[in-house]
Formats: sequence, structure tokens, C-alpha cells
Amino acid sequence: MSSENPEIVQQGRFAAFAHPAFVRFWAARFFATFAVQIVAVSVGWQVYDLTRDPMDLGIIGLVQFLPLLLLVLVTGAVADRFGRRLVMGAAIALELVCASAILFFSIRGLQSPLPIFVALAGMGVARAFFGPASQSLVVNLVPERDFANAVAWNASSWQVASIVGPVGGGLLYGVGPTTAYAVAATLLAAGLVLVARIPKPPVRGEVKKVTFSSLFDGLRFIRKEKVVLGAISLDLFAVLLGGAVALLPAYARDILHLGPWGLGLLRAAPGIGAIIMAAYLAASPIADHAGRILLVFVALFGLFTVLFGLSTIAWLSIGALALIGAADMVSVYVRETLLQLWTPDEVRGRVNAVNMVFLGASNELGEFRAGFMAAFIGVVPAVVVGGIGAVAVAAGCAVVFPQLRDARYLHRRG
Repeated sequence: MSSENPEIVQQGRFAAFAHPAFVRFWAARFFATFAVQIVAVSVGWQVYDLTRDPMDLGIIGLVQFLPLLLLVLVTGAVADRFGRRLVMGAAIALELVCASAILFFSIRGLQSPLPIFVALAGMGVARAFFGPASQSLVVNLVPERDFANAVAWNASSWQVASIVGPVGGGLLYGVGPTTAYAVAATLLAAGLVLVARIPKPPVRGEVKKVTFSSLFDGLRFIRKEKVVLGAISLDLFAVLLGGAVALLPAYARDILHLGPWGLGLLRAAPGIGAIIMAAYLAASPIADHAGRILLVFVALFGLFTVLFGLSTIAWLSIGALALIGAADMVSVYVRETLLQLWTPDEVRGRVNAVNMVFLGASNELGEFRAGFMAAFIGVVPAVVVGGIGAVAVAAGCAVVFPQLRDARYLHRRG
């Protein structure tokens, strides 16, 4: 992964952190994601404990995905037209309101998962605006020479939170659901303060008036750039089919016989693998044959998912999940670097909004797919079939998107 490419400027493993605005951004994203992970592991356990229906685990993903889909044309335009820092802060504020609502419902006592679904839909709206704004903001906080490094560390912010958040959520939920949600609300408040302290960044490029036609600029750009289209399509269908996160509460309770703390370990395992891979990529960026590397690691993602699905041993399941996270991190790194460096700043928000729909479809809609299949064919078959499907997607994309397969460099050449 580290063969020489003269276009890549080596700035050191921590080059992005030389810029104070990025440090605040990184920390704010970490706190916000940490809080969301606590909420995710807590509501998963709480809802499954209440209904014992895997379909409800799928609904958790669906209600968070629908806002991404319905608001895709609005969120990207807002990120491009208004201050991205302001939009990011407003999204965190809405997440804070929703986390506080779930805390209130838990204090009052839950007889039905419906109030949680409503609050999670609100968090889905917040994430719909948070994603394009935060992903578009990061490129304005560091010079281009440090951007690949910033992408790796920006992804690691999410992954570190994905390690600590689920374990912390499991431990906190063991104390009580109200404790878990109160801590999540506190972290979101801290993230909001940090966003407010990010200096207003310069905007690269002209800010144009938003028209109805311009709302579709993100879709037009992605359709034109076949390498970018191939990368995000690959991630969409691989994770849509291979995602198993939604079913972890069922695995923890019914297959591996673990409690909330064990569920936290399962949720944290992909993050552990991913952060190790992110640290490696920050020090040794992918410099050549990026497309082939991406396809190989997506196929590995599917194979490790099959291994996890078949495992009935806790340590083997945790190890398989860690390998899933490491393989997925390579996909995240390649896709995000391509997307940000190849996209003009004036349409970056709209492009990222489309990308967020792809990500939401792969993650939240993938959770619904997993829950729906598990309700009809069983938990283990749903995961194993999905992993096989992810391998097939990698093979198919190698044929359908030869531009992606043959792409060598993450930076645009010429």
C-alpha cells in the first residue's frame, strides 16, 4: 500500500493536527459520534429487551435512513449555501434534543418502542444535515497537502468513538438506561461547544445561488465521475448486504449468551480493527493501485462477515468483527479521499449529501435488510447470506466499473 508516488507529499503521521481548527473539529466529531454510539447500543438492547423481535432492530435502522433519503436534495444545498460550521452545530444541537427526549422517555418508563423510533427519526434528520456539512468542512480546515492525512484521522475520529462508545454504552446501560442517555447528552453538549469555537473557515470557490437545477449538481457530478460512482456504489451494495451490526443484540443474547457489556464489546470490535488500520494508513497512505486494493478489501469484508455469522465462540466472533472493521476502513479511506479531492468545493456539500444517502442506505437500510431477513430465515442465515452477497458485489463491481478497478492514485492526475 505504500509504494512511491511523487504526487503524495509526506507530511508526517500527525500533519493534520498542526491546524488548531482541525483539532477542534476532530474533537467535536469524536464527542458527537461517541454519544451517538452510546445511544445506538443502548436503544438496540432496550428495544430488543422490550419486544424480542429482530424486526424492531431493523426498524431502528430504517427510521434513521428515511430522513437521509427524503432530505438529500436539501441537506447538500444547505451545506454549500450556508456556513458548514453553523449547519454542523445545528445538527449536533438537534441530536442533543433527541437524546434528551429518549432520556425523558426512559425515566417515564417505556411500554412500546414507538417513542424511541420517533426520537431516532429526529436523530436521522440531524445526521442528514451533519454528514454533508462536516464532511465538506474538513477540506476547508487543512491545506490540500495535508488532506489525505486529515481524511485518515477524520475517519479515525469516528472509529475511536466506535470503540469506546459501544463499550461505554454497554457499561452505562448496565448501570441503567437513564445513565447511558444522560452521558450521551453531555457529550453532545461538549461537541456543540467545540464546534462553536472553530474559526470561520475560508470558502474555496464561488458560492452560487441555489436554484432548483443546482440541487441536482451532486448527482450529476457523481454520475460523470465513474471512479467516484464505482467507489460509493461498491460500498453501498457491499454493506447493504453484508452489514450485521443491527443483529448484534440478538447474537449477544441468543447465540453468544453475553450481557449488555458483551454487546458493547461486539459493537466495539469493528472499531478496534478500523482504528488500527486507520493509524497504518495515516503513516503509510495508499499510493498506487488504489482501485484493486479497494476491491480486494471489500471482498475480505464479505468473507469475514461469513466467519462472524457462523461463529458461536465469543472470542472468534469479536476477532471476525475486528477484521470486518479493518477491511471496511480501507473502503472508507479510499472512498472519502477520492470524493473530497476530486470534488470542486462549490458543490462539495451536494456531493456529500448524495454520498450520505449511499452510506445511509448501506448502513441504516442495511440494518433493516438484516432485521427483515432475520425475522424470516433466522439470524445466522441472514448474516451469512449477506456476507456472501458482499463478496459477489466486489466481483461484480470489478467488471461493471473498470475505471475503478484500474484506478491507481487517489489524487486526481493531470
